[in-house]
Amino acid sequence: MNENYTVADYLLDRLAQIGIRHLFGVPGDYNLQFLDHVVDHPLIDWIGCANELNASYAADGYARCKPAAALLTTFGVGELSAINGIAGAYAEHLTIIHIVGAPVLKSQQAGLLLHHSLGDGDFEHFTRMAKEVSVAQACLTPDNAESEIDRLILIALSEHRPVHLVIPCDVAIRPLVSKPAPLLLPQSILSTASLKMFIESARKKLVNAKKVSVLAGYLAERFNVQSLLKHWMNEVPLPHSALFYGKGVFNESHPNYVGTYIGAASDPEIQRLVEDADITINIGVQFVDTATAGFSHQLPIENCIFIHPNEARVGHQVFTQIPMQEAIKALHQLTLSLAQQWKLPIINQSPLPNVSQSEMSQRYFWHEIQKFIRPNDILFTDQGTSCFGAAELTLPENCQFVVQSLWASVGFSLAATFGAQLAEPNRRVILLIGDGSAQFTVQELGTMLRNGLKPIIFLINNQGYTVERAIHGPEQPYNDITLWDWTSLFKALANKHSAFVRHITEPEQLKCALQDVVNCDQLAFIEVVLPKMDTPKILDAISMALKKNNTEK
Repeated sequence: MNENYTVADYLLDRLAQIGIRHLFGVPGDYNLQFLDHVVDHPLIDWIGCANELNASYAADGYARCKPAAALLTTFGVGELSAINGIAGAYAEHLTIIHIVGAPVLKSQQAGLLLHHSLGDGDFEHFTRMAKEVSVAQACLTPDNAESEIDRLILIALSEHRPVHLVIPCDVAIRPLVSKPAPLLLPQSILSTASLKMFIESARKKLVNAKKVSVLAGYLAERFNVQSLLKHWMNEVPLPHSALFYGKGVFNESHPNYVGTYIGAASDPEIQRLVEDADITINIGVQFVDTATAGFSHQLPIENCIFIHPNEARVGHQVFTQIPMQEAIKALHQLTLSLAQQWKLPIINQSPLPNVSQSEMSQRYFWHEIQKFIRPNDILFTDQGTSCFGAAELTLPENCQFVVQSLWASVGFSLAATFGAQLAEPNRRVILLIGDGSAQFTVQELGTMLRNGLKPIIFLINNQGYTVERAIHGPEQPYNDITLWDWTSLFKALANKHSAFVRHITEPEQLKCALQDVVNCDQLAFIEVVLPKMDTPKILDAISMALKKNNTEK
């Protein structure tokens, strides 16, 4: 037995094997001994965050760029502070290994009234809570540590969702005989018979169609099929679109890309090209209310083919045990054989419109951001005016677009930007966030500075929760917030670290700032002051739909 090699080392080696190089979290007395092993690990760096919620968001952002992310919290108070971020990762199919440092097994078994517990001797309360937002859970013991670590990591990778792993202090430092063998990653199950039946059913649908369109959603990105989609659209001339909740899956500069589809809130031409098809092929699509203007999409199931992560559907028929990759390859070949019978509609890609430069407005701001973004950027937006303005951007090639449309946790994007920039240090990460959202998680600006990260942050200051004002209560006090002096904030946060900080109230100031920040070698924070009730036009349609849904009896 190698007394210098422990359960903690085994777990860290497994994380490193699946591509994790950073561990986010907050120290607490139940995880400090584990953290000593993190500090000594040759491949994994400790990234201490301002609080556990922010750490969970940072792990979420990291997992959107890497195969998986890892989060470390202490028992009870720490894991519950992180549970909101873990729930978002569960809802949106992201792989996070949540490690919880817990009291020693002897104390748990004795039912001692320890701090961070509920004082009833039951130490499984929080694992039971975690079951609702994780696909697997385990409490490590000396006997099960190796097998349970491997089981949870494999499930997390196959399901693309978080797992919850409790490691008591004494188990973390327990010696192990040997280091882990190579991890055999899970393979999706393919039923050749099911695939054959799916192809025949899809052929019957498509052979009689005159117009076919393709619509993609966010699950296409989660299950890594963008390259397959790109090859397919390059070979088969089909009009294709992405849901707002999936924007960036397709190359938006492709001549057959029609634009972002948002149900009835879409540009009429985009809506026509998607909805008027005889058959719409949906790849990794989930019709979320905020991404469809309150379920206003007109895509009858009988006129659709759906490709999900492990099953395919043709109308109401369901074909199981078909991985998304295999279904896409099959449809690629099928549509290639039928493409000559379909006439490609005329697709008018609108040029960038002229916008008045007389005063700052949402329209002018997004016009300038469109010119500012470039290939390979990663764009984060929060679930406010920023995401609905960004929905109309045409992304350059290989841009990644991140919005948390389903879970929609306010403030998520700022801490998630931190995680993404750590995962992708050589890519330009741009955050577009409102003042209300930023107040939730602003502490992580200090962590970004401390770690030498250089994202470009645009803070849209419109004096409160404008997205909520658009839905209900435009003049109600609950949509107001304390107005901060944002640029002065950096005097406290930056300390010895420098940052590019600007306060923008005029169009010419924005133009100059965008020019200055192109080759900026430090974190850039640009506060853009916009009118309180100025909203992107897409938000007007979506807010009306949400208001209706929230008041229907």
